[in-house]
Amino acid sequence: MHPAPSVIVFTTLSGLGFGLLFWLALGLPDVTGWVAFVFFAIAYALAVGGLMASTFHLGHPERAMKAFTQWRSSWLSREGLCAVGALLAMAVYGAALVFLEMRLATVGLIGAILCVGTVFTTSMIYAQLKTVPRWNTPLTPLLFLSLSLAGGALLAGQAIIALVLLPVAAAAQVAWWFRGDKALAESGTNLATATGLGNIGSVRAFEPPHTGTNYLLREFVHVVGRKHAAKLRMIALAFGFTAPFVLLLVPFSHFVALIAVASHLAGIAASRWLFFAEAEHVVGLYYGKR
Repeated sequence: MHPAPSVIVFTTLSGLGFGLLFWLALGLPDVTGWVAFVFFAIAYALAVGGLMASTFHLGHPERAMKAFTQWRSSWLSREGLCAVGALLAMAVYGAALVFLEMRLATVGLIGAILCVGTVFTTSMIYAQLKTVPRWNTPLTPLLFLSLSLAGGALLAGQAIIALVLLPVAAAAQVAWWFRGDKALAESGTNLATATGLGNIGSVRAFEPPHTGTNYLLREFVHVVGRKHAAKLRMIALAFGFTAPFVLLLVPFSHFVALIAVASHLAGIAASRWLFFAEAEHVVGLYYGKR
């Protein structure tokens, strides 16, 4: 798949933002007043900024409101509804903390559930696609949720929780890569099944269907070299998980915390780029790209 920058920014930032909101909803950290305001400002900047970035990949952004009406069948619509619900609930919860120094536990619990629901519905947009075998696995929601909660804990300053969740997220990432590398081959999809001509003999492409590029090639066919992908995987693991984990073990300082967060963000961005760049859409079979 084409690794569009807008979608990479969306999935990276919004996951961290909703992860941070989740922990704030549970009272971690237990802050009020202007300290709470700073935490909520960061969380909303990430969550809303990521959601806004996703609209740049829409062909007709002015039609985005129509997506909210298709919640019965569309994970995109469910994501939108969960996101709006989470942001509204957490706005009420955050306002009470900032201005009244009061924690509305029930509202916070509702907000926490909706934050998790938002990340889950985002992951299901990809996990539901049988045409992309690498994504079509329960490991995709597990990966999105573990990254969101681990990153959120890191941003919330919950070192003990982050020390537990970062290895869990790293394991989910490695498992997702390991399973994904075999997904297309194990799906049984090839040129013969894609064309429906396998019953009459061996099928191969005689000539490309056209001499130039088209929408399908631009959006659904992207080939990344194995050596390049291997390097980026090492970068993602080193910066996204290992470095933050090690930094959490040293004596706390705001500078160290900032470096840990920046490292994690860089690593997850690399992971997200690979998430799209390595995804083999079966339409590539028609063009001899798989």
